Amino acid sequence: MTDTTWPSPPIADRAAWQAEIDELRAREKASTRERDAIAAARRRLPMVEVDAATPLEGPNGTTPLIDAFEGRRQLLAYYFMWHPGRPASEQCGGCTWCSSQVRELGYLHSRDITFAVFCKGPYDESVRYRDFLGLETPWYGVPPASQQSLLVERDTSMMYLICYLRDGDRVFETYWTTRRGVETLDNSYALMDLTPYGRQEPWEDALPGSPQREWHSAGGNVDGRPIPHWPRLAAGVSDRLSG
Repeated sequence: MTDTTWPSPPIADRAAWQAEIDELRAREKASTRERDAIAAARRRLPMVEVDAATPLEGPNGTTPLIDAFEGRRQLLAYYFMWHPGRPASEQCGGCTWCSSQVRELGYLHSRDITFAVFCKGPYDESVRYRDFLGLETPWYGVPPASQQSLLVERDTSMMYLICYLRDGDRVFETYWTTRRGVETLDNSYALMDLTPYGRQEPWEDALPGSPQREWHSAGGNVDGRPIPHWPRLAAGVSDRLSG
């Protein structure tokens, strides 16, 4: 997509350009050090025990939470919002965006971490959505009673990213985040943030006249569907979720 009416940053000679990059780099480094300090504090948070036997729905039927670790000690679970009985085109664009970003799991596995999607809907229906998206991420359905147990005192309708630690046959929750906190799953937004036009969303402090639009839900929909749908449909992949 090109449009010559879009604004451009001011033009400078290389020395002046580099001087501004150097000034920005100092801020970037300070931000990196602060993120490191926050991560260190996060690692030192206390933890709370959860029922290791909490039932999930998986490819082998009812599965206890502890089995979702796949034998590893740490588990990162993304809680996917779901609209039971509705077609693929009406499923959450934000959760589609988040879950479709995490594909290569080998790096996590090398650090004794399992990543899985915990979908807040029936497994048999929702796993077809995973397959439609071309994901190979471990996928579980979380029954309503289990949602209440695992998301105690939290809005069960929201997306969440939750970290668990296994100690023998016991499971502990160590951290959780929601809303923009789940952007840690993303690489597309992080890359967009490096470009002159950013995410092209109305809330951004952007160059005057920059392209900005109201995307439907976090992550963005185009022509009534979450963005990752279109290449899958073009490849002839069925988005049928029932039967």
